[in-house]
Amino acid sequence: MSFQPPAFIAFTGVDRVAISDALLALSSRYPIEWGMLIDDEGQGNSLFPAASVREQLLSSTRVRWAAHVCGVQAKRIVTDPAAAQLSLAGYQRAQINHGFGGSSTVEAANTSAFGRRRGIRAVLQCSNEFPTEQGVDWLFDVSFGKGTTPGHWPALPAAGPFCGFSGGLRADNVRDVLARIAAPAGALYWIDMESGVRTDGWLDVAKCEAVCKAVYG
Repeated sequence: MSFQPPAFIAFTGVDRVAISDALLALSSRYPIEWGMLIDDEGQGNSLFPAASVREQLLSSTRVRWAAHVCGVQAKRIVTDPAAAQLSLAGYQRAQINHGFGGSSTVEAANTSAFGRRRGIRAVLQCSNEFPTEQGVDWLFDVSFGKGTTPGHWPALPAAGPFCGFSGGLRADNVRDVLARIAAPAGALYWIDMESGVRTDGWLDVAKCEAVCKAVYG
């Protein structure tokens, strides 16, 4: 089974400082982006760590970080980015999870403007074919952290933008999914997973390692 490997794997849902050393060790071996979910209304549980936990992780663990912004703050970003007061220092990308209905051209422009003001790349979700707007990265996502495998995988746009895939990915199926995605040789894309690398609700670094070995050897 052959496939074009992704540029990196995004593991979403880092939840505690105790795994910092394990994150750093795995990142030294494989191209990984670690995602933290941010929602002021939901912080403090295993998916949405408290602000103090996020700050400790950012300051103590020098890896590639992405903020996955949800809730009220996400909706504010896509409607009025100038009014969004969220600080994202320490993150390299920000995925704005503002709803399940896809993103309009205006919302994409607002999200791009938000990212530019903070010097980071912004990401939006899509649920059908990849949009053509180049100002943000696009993640194909019909699962929303539920572990649901989509019925089809959209084709990567020939001329960009940078796109990613998510939905029910885990160590035992990731190679098959990558073969089905059928990315052209040399194509750049990423894959994202959340539920497939958790055990009892917590991020399981051993499962992340198993995914990396399946993808990169």
